Amino acid sequence: MSKTPDLKPRKSPTQARAAETVRIILEAAARILEARGLAGFNTNAVAERAGVSVGSLYQYFPGKDALTAALIQRDGEVLREEMAAAARLPMARAALSGMIAAAVGHQLRRPILARLLDIEESRLPLGEQQDEKTKELQDLLDQVLARVDLPAGLSADTAGADLFAIVRGMVDHAGSRGEVDATDLQHRVERAVFGYLGLA
Repeated sequence: MSKTPDLKPRKSPTQARAAETVRIILEAAARILEARGLAGFNTNAVAERAGVSVGSLYQYFPGKDALTAALIQRDGEVLREEMAAAARLPMARAALSGMIAAAVGHQLRRPILARLLDIEESRLPLGEQQDEKTKELQDLLDQVLARVDLPAGLSADTAGADLFAIVRGMVDHAGSRGEVDATDLQHRVERAVFGYLGLA
């Protein structure tokens, strides 16, 4: 029986210098993943790239799975901030376009990293915290859809769940195929979303 990986950071940085060290370690981890893939991703390589000792890395992260979980959390926070900003736009169509742009940008800004984090997100036992983060994104979408006249017979819950699946499915699949044209992908996702809503 395999041991459950320890995903929690050992300690949180409390001073600016420590926070900068953690930022450097996480960026080094991201760059190692992009350059070497999952097979070449280990704490020694990350520490060397970050310019810190392995001992310093282990002060904050118990292993590579904890580093990966922290990267997933970091990238998720950026996506949620961008989605929330888009959701605040006054016109629902512009808000939906902004949310689609955020999702596409998140996947294609650093496509190799995004693909690998998607793989690891499905492997690691991230649990309720990750479920809550997904629910936050769904709630943002639902808030925007509350300002849209939905087609007759379509409930808000169904529309929200369907559109979340459409956007996530199209964007993640484009990333897994190695697509790099964000403008083209955004237009395709918008056609699917606005067509579903009868806004095309």
